[in-house]
Amino acid sequence: MPKGYWVSVYPTIEDPERLDVYNELAGLAVAAAGGRVLAGIGGRVDAHEAGIAERVVLIEFDSFEQAVAARASAAYQEALAEIPDGFERDFRIIEGLD
Repeated sequence: MPKGYWVSVYPTIEDPERLDVYNELAGLAVAAAGGRVLAGIGGRVDAHEAGIAERVVLIEFDSFEQAVAARASAAYQEALAEIPDGFERDFRIIEGLD
C-alpha cells in the first residue's frame, strides 16, 4: 500500500517563535496519528526555480488515507487554530509511489 505524505512549505514566516504553540500541538497530533517527521524545522533548504528557501516539513504516514485522516483529526484542527496571523503556508497531502 502506498504511503501518504504531508508536504508543507512556508513562503512567509514573520516570527518563527510565534509558531511554538502550533508546533507543539501539531507534533502531538501527528505522532498520535502515526506520522513520522522525515524533514522539517531547522533543516537546510537549497531552493531552485520558483522555490523559496524557507521552512519545509515532510511527514510520512503508512497510507494516504491515514495522512488524510490525520489532517481532519480534532487534534490537528486544534493545532491549526493556533497558526498566528502573518504566516503563509502551502500544504499538500500526496500519495507515495509504492
